[in-house]
Amino acid sequence: MADEDFVQLIEDHAHAAPAQEPVRRWKIAVIDDEPAVHEGTRFALSDYQLNGQGLEILSAYSAAEGRQLMRSHPDVAVVLLDVIMETDSAGLDLVEFIRKDLKNETVRIILRTGQPGQAPERRVIVDYDINDYKAKTELTADKLFTALTAALRAHQQLQRMVETRRGLEIIIEAAPALFDLKSMQRLAEGVLTQISSLLNADCAGILVLREGLDSHQTFSVLAGSGCYSRFTGADVSAILDCELRELVEEAFRRRRHEFSANRSVLYIQTLSGREVVVVLEAARELSDTDRALIDIFCSRFSIAFDNVILYEQLQRAKNRLEERVAERTQDLTSANRRLASQWARLRRANTFKSEILGTVAHDLKNPLSVILGRTEILKEFMAAAGALDAEAQAQIGHIRDAANRLTEMVDDLVKDAMADALDITVRREPVDLSLMAQEVAEANRPLATRKGQKITVSAAPQLTAMCDADRIREAIDNLVSNAVKYSPIGGPIDIFVTQEAENIVIQVRDQGAGLSPEDLSRLFGRFQRLSAKPTAGETSTGLGLSIVKRIVDLHGGRITVESAGPAKGANFTMSLPAT
Repeated sequence: MADEDFVQLIEDHAHAAPAQEPVRRWKIAVIDDEPAVHEGTRFALSDYQLNGQGLEILSAYSAAEGRQLMRSHPDVAVVLLDVIMETDSAGLDLVEFIRKDLKNETVRIILRTGQPGQAPERRVIVDYDINDYKAKTELTADKLFTALTAALRAHQQLQRMVETRRGLEIIIEAAPALFDLKSMQRLAEGVLTQISSLLNADCAGILVLREGLDSHQTFSVLAGSGCYSRFTGADVSAILDCELRELVEEAFRRRRHEFSANRSVLYIQTLSGREVVVVLEAARELSDTDRALIDIFCSRFSIAFDNVILYEQLQRAKNRLEERVAERTQDLTSANRRLASQWARLRRANTFKSEILGTVAHDLKNPLSVILGRTEILKEFMAAAGALDAEAQAQIGHIRDAANRLTEMVDDLVKDAMADALDITVRREPVDLSLMAQEVAEANRPLATRKGQKITVSAAPQLTAMCDADRIREAIDNLVSNAVKYSPIGGPIDIFVTQEAENIVIQVRDQGAGLSPEDLSRLFGRFQRLSAKPTAGETSTGLGLSIVKRIVDLHGGRITVESAGPAKGANFTMSLPAT
């Protein structure tokens, strides 16, 4: 046993020197409980070389040691595995462990057995994921060489496939991230980060953009990583050292990729005609698989680069459009203010006209009626006194005719003005009637406060109807202002807004003078004088409720009023379709 230990130390020492060399070696695991098998394998493969790489042979003398070895060395390329060790199925159990527990699908496994009958070859090949099955008696040095070479080549191809798959997955995952970047600098930084991830290596890199025509070309460093990070945002000719500057300029002249031992220079031309050079410093030379993946990644980057260019152009166009819209909006706002001012003046003029109409309708027609009545009485008195001669009768007739003509003129004037007042059109839009009732109540609150009245609003939030906001506001305002006008000093006024089925219902309730049955029958007529009088000497045109009914009718709604009688208040209910 001491001799074996001594031989083992010499072998370890003999293999220690090449480990310091930069040459890569294939890792081979020999897992067998017979020391002689290990020695024979090392001897038979002592001068083995494939693709300029020698072997690093690792030994394990039991399935348990084999498990630990495979955990510690996931990059083992080939396992030469004995089937029968601690148990008859120890080797096969280790195969399952490697494939299922470690999930190592690239390592090639060659089973070697001294007792083929205990592990029939066909069943083992079918039931277990192994790559070759050899009896130790038939595994000569030449056959071991052949089997190992085939296994290593298969492992190399699988490694390339795994690397390619991993690289493609990284590219697929990176593409959406690159397309989401909206600035040139962030895109460049993302490219350097994704290339490092793609190569599975720490890379120092720099990304240089060339724009413009031949006579007016500009070079700028969009991003740098590692030792090149200090150059970000600088002009190439002013910052970079001579060697690196020449390398970049040569790449723009050469217009193709260039790969060397530790440095790679990538050239990318986008569809928009811009050119980009990426210089990478890596700790290892890129493999053929790495280079193929770099080509694929560069094509994706080219698309992302043009995408950023288009996005920046759209942003500039959007900013210009927003400026123009802001200017136009300012002009429209000024025009709207002028129109609002004119509309306010028109509304004030219309209100004044309504007041004049009220005066004409009531303050002039009533005296005219008195004149006509007194004229008839005067005629009767004079006839009874025997003083009604032809001349007196003619003068009385002139007075009566003049009063009738004046009455007709007032009626015609009021009739024309009333036609204008009821010439109403509506335009429909979504209107929050709860909010509108609050606003109307707030507008009438100063008048109510002067009379010691309190206006309260009870409304569910956001009760919306399709209606004309201005017209409905006018209708609600007429109802509320009437309640203020006819309610006694200190009387309460309540406004309710509710939804009943498909309708929005607005109620205005007061504790005022109330309405007689005669008032109820003619309430919504034109120029109607009711039995109730304003409680603070306010004037009334007699048009308000008729206009309210006209507005509600045009909206397809309904207005009603309830009153228990004089001095018992009134409850006006306006119902509007919600849609």
